[in-house]
Amino acid sequence: MDITIKQLRAFVAVARSRSFAEACGVLNLSQPALSVTIRNLEEAVGGRLLARTTRTLALTPEGSQFLPVAQRLLADWSAALEDLHDTFALRRGRLAIASMPSFASTTLPDLLQRFRQLHPEINITVHDVIAEDVVAMVRSGRVEAGIAFDPGMAEDLQFTPLFSDRFVAALPAGHPLLRRRQLRWSALGEEPFIALQHPSSIRSLLEQSLAASGISLRIEVETNHLVTIGRMVASGLGVSAMPTLCRQQLRELGVHTRPLLAPVIERRVGIVTRRRYPLSGPASALVSILRDHYAGEQLEQASSARELEI
Repeated sequence: MDITIKQLRAFVAVARSRSFAEACGVLNLSQPALSVTIRNLEEAVGGRLLARTTRTLALTPEGSQFLPVAQRLLADWSAALEDLHDTFALRRGRLAIASMPSFASTTLPDLLQRFRQLHPEINITVHDVIAEDVVAMVRSGRVEAGIAFDPGMAEDLQFTPLFSDRFVAALPAGHPLLRRRQLRWSALGEEPFIALQHPSSIRSLLEQSLAASGISLRIEVETNHLVTIGRMVASGLGVSAMPTLCRQQLRELGVHTRPLLAPVIERRVGIVTRRRYPLSGPASALVSILRDHYAGEQLEQASSARELEI
């Protein structure tokens, strides 16, 4: 049984007006076209909905029973189209993203505020989880997009780089190494080191990069979260190396940082999405804000560099 929206509208218009001529004006249809539409509807449902004579037009008992159903279907259809239009226009909807805590607690709030100013009706959910969990949530479809370190080659994921984040030394207040403006990794090799547990991608990156330079660390404490490392460093339990993104959090904990050289270790931070799965309007809008923000930062840095050369 195939019934169209056009047929429902025609039936409701005739039922309300009790006049084919008046319904034709409402629907902008000719009377023959309206008659064919009603006839096709009645054939589809298997019986007459309207009782017509040369002078009167009335609903059959079945027509009276069907009228509120038809009206409800039309109302639901209109509401669904309005909801869809509002979603495409970003006047309604939800946005679920995941982000590393180091990004979620520093840069992301300002960017979300910019998003909210443009799209105040969109509800936002942020999952602040470690980088590996960000990738897992994107991969499973729990969130549309995530901000994390580059997960490497993956057939099911798309990575859009935003910036590169260098690792810096994290030292407790009063530590002797704070006398230096920058440090070599070999200086940290002589200190009790606090590291992320395996299988952390950060841990693997540091070990591989330092092994290539012939440097080893005295790892004496391991934990699962960067913020925990920061608190441990603040208590004087040891030293560590953290992404620059964590610098603000470390400062709030009373931890001091210094640039690390020989080697310089950095990792790309960007947007992780699923391949072959188009983003919703809200997710696309946020991705555009992120990309525009960092494109603007890169232009400012390039301009400053040219001014220094001049």
